[in-house]
Amino acid sequence: MSTNLSETDLELMRKQFSASPKNRVAQNAVAQTSIDEVALDREVVVGTDTTVSNLLDDWSVTNQKHSGRCWLFAGLNLLRVGAAQAMNRKEFEFSQNHLMFWDKLERANYFLEAMIETADRDLDDRTVAFLLSEVTNDGGQWNMFVALVAKHGVVPKSVMPETQSSSKTARMNEILQSVLRQGALELRGCPAEEQQEHKQRIVEAVYRILCIHLGTPPERFLWQWADKDRVFHRDGEMTPKEFAAKYARVPLDDYVCLVDDPRPSSPKGRTFTVDYLGNVVGGPPVVYLNVDMAVMKKAAMDAIVGGRPVWFGCDVGKMRNNDLGIWDARLYDLESVYDVSFSLDKADRLALHDTLMTHAMLFTGVDVVDGSPRKWRVENSWGDEKADKGFWTMNDNWFDEHVFEIAARRDQLPPELLVASESEPIVLPAWDPMGSLAR
Repeated sequence: MSTNLSETDLELMRKQFSASPKNRVAQNAVAQTSIDEVALDREVVVGTDTTVSNLLDDWSVTNQKHSGRCWLFAGLNLLRVGAAQAMNRKEFEFSQNHLMFWDKLERANYFLEAMIETADRDLDDRTVAFLLSEVTNDGGQWNMFVALVAKHGVVPKSVMPETQSSSKTARMNEILQSVLRQGALELRGCPAEEQQEHKQRIVEAVYRILCIHLGTPPERFLWQWADKDRVFHRDGEMTPKEFAAKYARVPLDDYVCLVDDPRPSSPKGRTFTVDYLGNVVGGPPVVYLNVDMAVMKKAAMDAIVGGRPVWFGCDVGKMRNNDLGIWDARLYDLESVYDVSFSLDKADRLALHDTLMTHAMLFTGVDVVDGSPRKWRVENSWGDEKADKGFWTMNDNWFDEHVFEIAARRDQLPPELLVASESEPIVLPAWDPMGSLAR
């Protein structure tokens, strides 16, 4: 082939395509039917059922609707298991809107501090430009969830319920983005001795906007309820932090984020962080411990067998069928349809921006065969209309390829990794794909 696409090149490709009956069949099929329906591997579908040997969930799923709050939903879903048990309730839900309010406000402050810190750099500096492009996203990471609960507590959903903007965040985010970008420009041109005072006025404007869209977070609230046996209980007035201390019983500070980053530049057994990734200024940094996939799987399996759900992050869009509620690494036989080899491994896909963490959920079950996981049950936050009333089935081969992170208790780590988890983290650049779940 010449450097340009010549008429000869185009004619050759046209003839080669038309000469193949397989190509014509595929074209006819895909012209009338979605590629996923054409490529769906029937053998994988019939070989996947929803039963697991170790099942924790006996509750209903939640729904993040048109928002990117999966990490908050997954975190609060982890906490609500113990809260419901403590209250003797079949169902209970923490307010996701409450934590989102504080995340937006804290992240506004975090962003403005980053703009002050980088004020001596040009606007087209890669870090500055990246931060300006990622101002008000809904995403987040495990350590960011922990920071919010520690500082602001939690409340029942009834105390700070959903609003139109919490369930559909795009327009609110656009407005906040404009306010914060304008504020960033003002701070960059502000004398150093006036920056904090000016930043305070911007944060106050953000608070005002958030209250209008999401409601005002409660300082105190009255909590009373009837349990599943119809016994009435009243705790009286509580603050969000008091409520968290009583009902958010999971020891969040005892968790460490395990990741599988197989890139050659990311050594196993080391900790990592991503530059300018966080929400609470002065809060715990986002730190990952890079481990072998076998370590991550064992930690997740042991936690579930021991009765604890597991928060995790993944690339949710790969090899997924919404109606069936199945993830499998070979769910779609695209190679046979296109006669193209998809040979990139996980490390290559990360390096080439073909994969990244896009969604957080909760493992609530595992099917263990001869001491090894065969498939996983997943509590999603997309409502109960998809999959098995909102619970999905993940075959173990998908875990290998598309799961990147879990939050694990420290007592699940072998001694050498427990020591490694306390080491000084390697700092990855702000745009590294390992920060994508928060973007």
